[in-house]
Amino acid sequence: MLLSQFQRKMKRMDQLPTFEDRQDKLVDGAYAPTRSPFRYPGGKTWLIPQVRQWLSNQTDDVVELIEPFAGGGIVSLTSAFEGLAKHVTMVELDEQVAAVWQTILGEQGEDLANAIVTFDFSASSVEEVLGSPSDTLLEQAFATILKNRVNRGGILASGAGLLKNGENGKGLASRWYPETLRRRILDIIRFKDRISFIKGDGIGIMESNSHRIDTSYFIDPPYTVAAKRLYDKWEMDHDRLFEVASTLTGDFLMTYDNDHRAHSLVEKHGFEAREVSMKNTHHTQMTELLIGRDLSWLTR
Repeated sequence: MLLSQFQRKMKRMDQLPTFEDRQDKLVDGAYAPTRSPFRYPGGKTWLIPQVRQWLSNQTDDVVELIEPFAGGGIVSLTSAFEGLAKHVTMVELDEQVAAVWQTILGEQGEDLANAIVTFDFSASSVEEVLGSPSDTLLEQAFATILKNRVNRGGILASGAGLLKNGENGKGLASRWYPETLRRRILDIIRFKDRISFIKGDGIGIMESNSHRIDTSYFIDPPYTVAAKRLYDKWEMDHDRLFEVASTLTGDFLMTYDNDHRAHSLVEKHGFEAREVSMKNTHHTQMTELLIGRDLSWLTR
């Protein structure tokens, strides 16, 4: 009897909004729900109101949104969930991140959700999973989600350290919300007919689709300043990225470091840029650049 009461209590607690869910923002009066299973460094939940503006400004002829550097995928997921694009294609080169999306959008998404919710979380079980090779795609996806949840800042790059104090002093488990993660994964599965995933080079995908007038692109590349610390797949040719962007027939929206190099590339290719305010994971107020051909749709 006592055990069943405890289990019912824990189930109710799991259904309560988590700390992470409470980070859903009211930015300019627009609600931006957290849909991704990742705690992604550089994630764009804060930008969702502007993304909605941009995609709502597109013509009915646009049938696909391509996100060539998907990462945590919040823009793709929001677009699919809210019908902002008829179809979404996510592209990611990082093997760990790709394993998660391949699993969720493939045949084993529910298996991943169940593995998360039944995992017996402890310091030793975490160490065992992260210290063992992943023999299957499902195992790699689970290990990636676990690492993302127990590493400081959600960083997946080699050498990232584990959480110590964590949220409210809860330590290693402070960002491990199994029921929340399960719910998010199952929600994504419900919309997976609207989403395609490609493990590959984002710039190459842009280049091969550059002739398509029915396609828009949300471009959020690894930034020049922080990328080496945050990601294993951080090196890229930023000059080539801007060059390929200039050949796209469809519209694009790009985010970038607000630095001299970015401004130089914007000027070189005749793009427009606007500074937008955001907060990083340490709640420090910063600015990033929104870049496109025509940003007249963007209200301040």
